[in-house]
Amino acid sequence: MHRSSTHPSSAGQTGASASVTSDWTCPFCPLLCDDITAGVNSDGSLSAPATHCPRLAGALTLYGAADASCKASIDGQETDLDTALARAVDILSGARRPLFGGMATDIAGARALYALAAGCGAIVDHLHGDALVASTLALQDRGAFFTTLSEVRARADLVVVFACQPSARYPRFYERAFGATDSDVPARTLKFVACEIDPAVNTGDHVSASVLGNADLFDLLALWSALLEGRSVEALHDGSGTARELATLNEAIHAARYTVFVYEPGALPGPHAALLIEALNRIIKAVNRTSRAGGLPLGGDDGALSVNQTITWLSGFPLRIRVGMPGRLAEQPSLEYDPTRFRTGSLLADREIDALLWISSFSPQPLPDTLDPDVPAIVLGHPATAATVGSARRGPTVFVPVATPGIDSGGHLFRTDSTVVVPLFAARDAGLPTVATIAARLAEGLNDVKRSAP
Repeated sequence: MHRSSTHPSSAGQTGASASVTSDWTCPFCPLLCDDITAGVNSDGSLSAPATHCPRLAGALTLYGAADASCKASIDGQETDLDTALARAVDILSGARRPLFGGMATDIAGARALYALAAGCGAIVDHLHGDALVASTLALQDRGAFFTTLSEVRARADLVVVFACQPSARYPRFYERAFGATDSDVPARTLKFVACEIDPAVNTGDHVSASVLGNADLFDLLALWSALLEGRSVEALHDGSGTARELATLNEAIHAARYTVFVYEPGALPGPHAALLIEALNRIIKAVNRTSRAGGLPLGGDDGALSVNQTITWLSGFPLRIRVGMPGRLAEQPSLEYDPTRFRTGSLLADREIDALLWISSFSPQPLPDTLDPDVPAIVLGHPATAATVGSARRGPTVFVPVATPGIDSGGHLFRTDSTVVVPLFAARDAGLPTVATIAARLAEGLNDVKRSAP
């Protein structure tokens, strides 16, 4: 339940009146922790002193009293919202190959941006598109066994963490994944494969070990898969001892009641992370022939998972896609899906776009360094983004400050295990419009342009 009250709080300045929201959901990480008490001080700043999460604490420092007075701008000069949107409509209506990049928004924002993309034939990609695509390609090629945070908490007695230290990016992972468990769940063992033990693991509650901390990931997964498929250690002729250590790990997996494999797609080395994920999925499937196991990929930051799910639902394709606009040429498809050709970095490097709509509502993500300075840009961004866009560019640049879901507006996001849609509640109200609202106004403006065309 979401509760809000107003009373003096030690979260801010001494004696400052603050609005306090309990059971607030943090939107800055795909764990979507929903047990937080958030305080809003009289100066518009926010804090969550009872929650020891450095990622949340850092994100909250970017909000303050100035947000409410943040103005739209054109080429670095402040203007009113209507004028800024009119200029943005001019840019989109004149573009033949626009790109919607960043896409850091919630479900409602993604829905509205998809409709806008359909009105101007835009390509759509996310800030974390590389990690999304790696997971999608592996799923398309081989399928996967996924699990949820609830399953991990209630059933897993062996957790295999592959090539990452989850707390580095998701500080409350172990707290949220393990938490309080039922009495029938045995002591949990953690094996960190191809990485060192995460220092955030509480060794008093869990047995932890590092296995092959410096191994080559591709070689390790190939050996591991061969062993699970019935090859013997001796047959593999492995003089390094890697196969024997993996055989010992396999014994622990087969003895476990439920094994969970945790990995971060975004932490795997490119450009062939999809092959690593596919190999790991193959290992998980092999384990399921004789016992139970599931994979828990950690990712979906900045609304990435939510946008991908929404776009897939609306179009039938995941990111990256190009949405054809009405009146397109007969030979042009209404939808194009190409995870390689429609990559933001490649499109910018090859100068293949003539306009960029950049969305960054969760943090002040700057425009990509590789963006041609002459290409028109429209930024729907966190208020702190205002300081990084504008007069330094040669091309037309429009900036519109937008609300962060969970800070100045409600919303919904998919949790990292992709099975739960979590509602967000505004901690304060700085009067900023949502991404969905701005996208809808731009779409309306484009329709007006089309109707007035001869």
